[in-house]
Amino acid sequence: MSLDVRREDFAAFFEAPFACYGRDAYIASPLKRDLARSLDPRRNPLFREFARRTFFTAHRHGRVVGRILAHIHDASNLKYGQKRGYFGMLDCADEPDVGQRLLDEAGRWLQDRGCDEIAGGFNLTITQMIGIVTGGFEHHPYIYQDWSPPHVAKLLESSGFTRFYPMRTFEIDVRHLDPTVLLGKTARALLDDPDWRFVPIGRRGLTAKLKEACVVLNEGFAGNAMFVPLTEEEFLFPCEGMTSIIDERLSWIAYHRDEPAGVYLCIPDLNPFFHATRYRFRWTTPWHLWQLKRRRSRAAVIFYSVRPAHHGRGVNSVLLHHSLQSMRERVYTHLGVSWISDTNAASLRQMEKLGARPLHRLHLYRKALA
Repeated sequence: MSLDVRREDFAAFFEAPFACYGRDAYIASPLKRDLARSLDPRRNPLFREFARRTFFTAHRHGRVVGRILAHIHDASNLKYGQKRGYFGMLDCADEPDVGQRLLDEAGRWLQDRGCDEIAGGFNLTITQMIGIVTGGFEHHPYIYQDWSPPHVAKLLESSGFTRFYPMRTFEIDVRHLDPTVLLGKTARALLDDPDWRFVPIGRRGLTAKLKEACVVLNEGFAGNAMFVPLTEEEFLFPCEGMTSIIDERLSWIAYHRDEPAGVYLCIPDLNPFFHATRYRFRWTTPWHLWQLKRRRSRAAVIFYSVRPAHHGRGVNSVLLHHSLQSMRERVYTHLGVSWISDTNAASLRQMEKLGARPLHRLHLYRKALA
């Protein structure tokens, strides 16, 4: 059966995962207008300064049956001495010719622009949702956790891609957790030290605190694999509209002598809200947002980071303690934790201490471009 591949058909690109998996599948998609904004090279500072992108959709008999994003992070290639291109947002029907055609189209586009390797999934950078799910398919994703059905990983492996950079996402049952388990001797010393302050991130002064969080993120993640420092504009871009959804005592920032030293960014899980709105902004969207605020029970960690000068001092433990304590007071029941690599021994130990259960197993995939 003939397969038609189109480039830059945004309406089809947005619709693809719903057409492929059904409206009630475990889809992790932003609102349609937010996806359009993130892919707009005129609006997204990533594409204005540091990267290039295109996207493809596959169609059969007038129906969209797949999509893929292809992009090049020029700043990353410059930093790491690579000629790597990326794929992301790979969703397709369980029909081998569909996924293979999309991967071929993405690979050709990248190769024509000088890339010698394709890797993914990256949606869009290392600080966002990454990875292809290779286990735990039965678990619903939280916001900032990606999801893909089993045939996507099988497609990549049958197409000559190899796995690398294994990761896991987690879920913590807050109802049966005593947050004081995090407060060892080192962490408690910080609470008694007048040089340290721990402040919730609320609506008032949000932009200023997010700018401080950007500084902490860049320093704390500087040694992480594949990380490229974010400009302030890049960091703030996906945070637009955050004031409407933030819960004022879930996110915290640590100050040492009035300098930002650590940050823990956590928001209510928006996926049930997105699903209720059918991933579009409609006249009923404000009502669904109100319902989320009334009934929210799940939250999600976006990231946490501590500046290297304060590593090993219990800063992250105190931040997490404050957030979990607030979650219990606000009757949240579960916390989702975005991906943690298998090489991050400290974070994995902390998950074990908190009794977190693994949700998804993920891997990145790569392949040489001939």
